Amino acid sequence: MTESSRQALAILRDPTQFQWHVIPLLALTVYVYAVEVERRNWNLVFAGLAFWGMDWFNELWNALVFHVSGHAAVWSAPGRTAFLILIGLNIEICFMFAISGIVWGKLLPRDPGLRILGVPNRWFFAVVNSIFCVLVEIFLNHADALIWEYPWWGRGAPWLIFGLGYFPFFVVSYWVHDLTTVRAKVRAVSVIYAVDLAAAAVFGVGLGWI
Repeated sequence: MTESSRQALAILRDPTQFQWHVIPLLALTVYVYAVEVERRNWNLVFAGLAFWGMDWFNELWNALVFHVSGHAAVWSAPGRTAFLILIGLNIEICFMFAISGIVWGKLLPRDPGLRILGVPNRWFFAVVNSIFCVLVEIFLNHADALIWEYPWWGRGAPWLIFGLGYFPFFVVSYWVHDLTTVRAKVRAVSVIYAVDLAAAAVFGVGLGWI
């Protein structure tokens, strides 16, 4: 087991790590969604929920990698945090992803058919925004806030961080955004969260692997 994994396990779901900055982060997250609900902007509300649900899926399989390998997760967050939820997910990251889908959705042109540099704008923004997120992760890794232990996932091999870590988030979020009915959006987001909850129930509550 790597040293970063030991450090993360030492604080995993330890309530004594609590810090008061969690409360304004929670308030900010609720406010962001409340604004869009007030405006009945369901495209952004469900795009945000889809983005968040996709991140939970990634965090769950990352935790399973640690259990199966007994060596390290693909990424871990052993540094200072108010609460480490999973080995690679702290409460600060969680709130950030909770509102990210809404933030990124606000960049989308109203016309889904509009092309940018000859590329459909949804695909254009999915690629550009994913690259931006990868660059942010590289900075976090350089600052030792986010630890990578495998050579195929890191600064020398960023394509998997792009292809698995972010690009699917944007593709799914934008797809949900553009679904034509609220019912369709609810169904899509429900499937994402059903998978997340089932995995958490089986591998977390049931088996205690994560």
